[in-house]
Amino acid sequence: MKPVTCTIHREVDVYVAIGRGREMATTLGFNNIDRTRLEIVILELTRNLLVHAGGGELRLELVARHEQKGIAVEALDTGPGIADIALALSDGYSTVHTLGAGLPGVKRLMDEFSIESTVGVGTQIRAIKWVPRRRERYPYE
Repeated sequence: MKPVTCTIHREVDVYVAIGRGREMATTLGFNNIDRTRLEIVILELTRNLLVHAGGGELRLELVARHEQKGIAVEALDTGPGIADIALALSDGYSTVHTLGAGLPGVKRLMDEFSIESTVGVGTQIRAIKWVPRRRERYPYE
């Protein structure tokens, strides 16, 4: 499956991106719990693109490391950037009077997380969720 790039400029784009992520997660064999986690991450990152940067791109890509497979979710924008990344990743911090759970939640829901941001240039967030190996899967699947 080829990488998918979703342009995020309107509310409807958020739901298109979630659908694309759901398709990829299903194809890769994620269980319902991890597929929902990916959908939440895509929702949070695309909403952040709209609210904080006025839009951007969300890229979804199948990745592999050794015998493990996963999905990389990457949000890119040319918005105002994040002046204090550590503060932005702290629970409860928000610049738009929300719960401040978005970025910290994304970091917790994914297996790998990185963020790069330059004030006045933009932000790049990359997060990876790996398909659990069979012995690591939930017993109640």
